[in-house]
This record gives sequence, C-alpha cells and structure tokens, in this order.
Amino acid sequence: MLFEWRGSVLPQLLPRLLLLLLFSLLVVYFKPYLLEYNLHINPAIFTLFGIALAIFLGFRNNVSYDRFWEGRKLWGALLNDTRSLARQSITLINDKEYDAKRENFTNLLIAFAYSLKHQLRETNSEQDMNRLLPKEFADHLKEVKFKPIIILRELGIWVKNAKSDNKIDSITQLAFEENLNKLSDIVGGCERIASTPIPYTYSVLLHRTVYIYCFLLSFGFVETMGWITPFIIVFIAYTFVALEAIADELENPFGLQPNDLALDAMSQMIENTLLELNDKKVNPISHTNAYCIT
Repeated sequence: MLFEWRGSVLPQLLPRLLLLLLFSLLVVYFKPYLLEYNLHINPAIFTLFGIALAIFLGFRNNVSYDRFWEGRKLWGALLNDTRSLARQSITLINDKEYDAKRENFTNLLIAFAYSLKHQLRETNSEQDMNRLLPKEFADHLKEVKFKPIIILRELGIWVKNAKSDNKIDSITQLAFEENLNKLSDIVGGCERIASTPIPYTYSVLLHRTVYIYCFLLSFGFVETMGWITPFIIVFIAYTFVALEAIADELENPFGLQPNDLALDAMSQMIENTLLELNDKKVNPISHTNAYCIT
C-alpha cells in the first residue's frame, strides 16, 4: 500500500506538496535571519490548532462519505427493484405470446439503469439507448433531459397494457406499481445528491485553513528540527491535504474519478442479472472499480 498509485489522491497533490517542500527549504535556508528578527512561532500553538483542524477535517470527511454511501445504497436498491420487476413480469404473466413484450419490458429496465447513470454523469446516453430500445423511442429520448423518468412512464404504460389485455389483475398491477414507485424514489434520491453540493464557502474556508496551517508549520519547526523540517512538514501536510482532497472527491459519488461509484460496472451487473432472469446470454463485466459492486 505504501507504493500504491492508482486510486490514490497523491498524483494530484504532488505539485502542492513540492511547492510546500520548496517553501520549507527556503525557510530553513534563511533560518539565521528568521531567528535574528524573531520570525518563528512557538510549536505548541500548532499542536492545539492541529487538533481542532483534524476534528474539522474529520467532520468534513464524514459528510462526504455519507453522500457516497447513500448513493451506493440507492444503486443497490436499484439492482433489487429492477430484479423484482423483471421477476414479476416472468412469473406473474404465464403467456408464451407475451414473451416479446416481456423482453421489451426487461430492456426498458436495463435502459432505465443506463439512462440514470448518464444523467448523473452528464454523459451521452445515445449509444446505450439505441442498443436497448426501439429506434423510434430511442430517437425520442435524444431531446429529453430526464430520460429515466420518461422510461419509467413507458414501464407504467407496459403494466397498464398488460392489465388491459387481462394478463394481470388489479392486485398484480398494484404490485408492479409499488416497485415502479421505488424506482422513482431512487431517481429522486440520486438527483438530490448530485444537485446539492456541500456549500462552496464551507469548502473554501477549510481549504484556506489547511494551506495556511501547512505553510506556517515551517516557522514553528525551523528552530528545533533544522534541515529535517521540510520532510516533516511535507508528511504532515500530506495527511491534512489528502483528507481534504478525498472529501472533495467523495462529495459527488457519481463522477468519473477513481474513488467514485463504479456506475459502469453496476449498470452492466444490472443488465446481466436481468438477462439471466430471461434466460439470455450475459455480457462480461468490466473490472474497473469492480470492488464497489459488492
């Protein structure tokens, strides 16, 4: 783990840490002049302030991780609810003539997962929609902003048509609707996380405090540690700066950074489990960030 690079925040922190190292070296180099003019700080001050800053950073990381974990739970619920709907369409409608329509229902569920992923990441969903949906409906979705909601409407229409065709009764229709409502709640929960960032002023305050603290550390340790000061300062700074960077990365769990949720792999997992329920061939799952699936 000491030499782990992928998934670490160290690459993005290196320029900042090198700048701090250079600044600390300059402080040590001019140590005689600093001591002559009493330009050094009592290290005890940094001990007290560092404890308060660590508590503040811990709170910030807890807030960010809560958002990350809530996003993960929502996508776990999406997997469960799509499985339930696919199973209901198979076991509650025993009609071979309905196989083609049942397959269309399954494709709508898969497209729902992919469209939600693309909406949260603000990426182009055209390729997945063309692959999973009829051309006319896929073309219609090109101009739609909230694609998961429109697909959810189509799922509701499918259930309504099954009721009109006397394939299901009112109680069964209600069971379908209950799971469809859960999908709507999942979309709303994900949109809430994605559209409600942590207040910017809060992040700016923490960012400024961390960096001012790290740069002032050199003036506190220069008198007692000498030339080892820059290396101690960089190590301490790495701890504080990395915690802040991790909090920023986890704040939006649906992004494309290494530690964000593996939405690509989770979408593929949803697709494969629904295909298996319909006795279809599954596709290989990408192992990028696959640890987030389980």
